Amino acid sequence: QVQLVESGGGLVQAGGSLRLSCAASGPTFSSYAMGWFRQASGKEREFVAGISWSGDYTYYADSVKGRFTISRDNAKNRVYLQINSLNHEDTAVYYCNQDSQSGTVVRGSENDNWGQGTKVTVSS
Repeated sequence: QVQLVESGGGLVQAGGSLRLSCAASGPTFSSYAMGWFRQASGKEREFVAGISWSGDYTYYADSVKGRFTISRDNAKNRVYLQINSLNHEDTAVYYCNQDSQSGTVVRGSENDNWGQGTKVTVSS
């Protein structure tokens, strides 16, 4: 069973930046697509960004394009999310996801591997 542990969340002022990190255990990290999802209070979990197994293909939700950057380091079993120009709508718990089947896209299935989440709060 793969374990995913997120870090890097916190309280940040609007307009600021954060870098989230997700550390993965197990030998299968480099075989599967990885992603970030988020869930704001009272809302459903939503897709934020995804990256293919090789890192060559990245894709984003429209709401974060141009502000968020996903990357991965397969040698370190880590995936990152650089978040810039934070606004209040970015306040949420951010979850790291490893797709359970695909090496290209993340589907956000309940059968995937998920981290416990890291909270990002944007203040004015």
